[in-house]
Amino acid sequence: MTHVSGNYSALIADVIQRFKAGQPVFYFTWTPYWVSSVMVPGQDVTWLQVPFSAMPGAQAGQDTALPNGRNYGSVINNQRIVANRAFIDANPAAKKLFQVMKLPVGDITAQNNAMNDGQNTERDIERHTDGWIKAHQTLFDSWLQQARQAAR
Repeated sequence: MTHVSGNYSALIADVIQRFKAGQPVFYFTWTPYWVSSVMVPGQDVTWLQVPFSAMPGAQAGQDTALPNGRNYGSVINNQRIVANRAFIDANPAAKKLFQVMKLPVGDITAQNNAMNDGQNTERDIERHTDGWIKAHQTLFDSWLQQARQAAR
């Protein structure tokens, strides 16, 4: 194995080319990110685990194990909606909507992949959004219902 450093976009393009050619690959990525739509974890590739947490520097001593016992050696990165306190206080419906909205990582990854494939205009993104809502209409409607109830 040879360690190669450089521009991530160029490096991952090479990894994907080698993967598609049936060659072995070893790479670093994260989710959500479009790369996991090309090389699907659990299907095409395997996330490697570490036997114990060993974070460097300011993160030393931090446990990287997940609740399910798996340990990938990285601190979990949570994505959250951030809003101005005055806006949230004035808009209880928005506050509730932001609390209940949960998008599956795989759906975010798929949308990121569509953008990477050139579907990256504002119109494309609106189409992606509308398509996701239509495919998850019941869930989306439940979010809106909860938000409307909070506004009362």
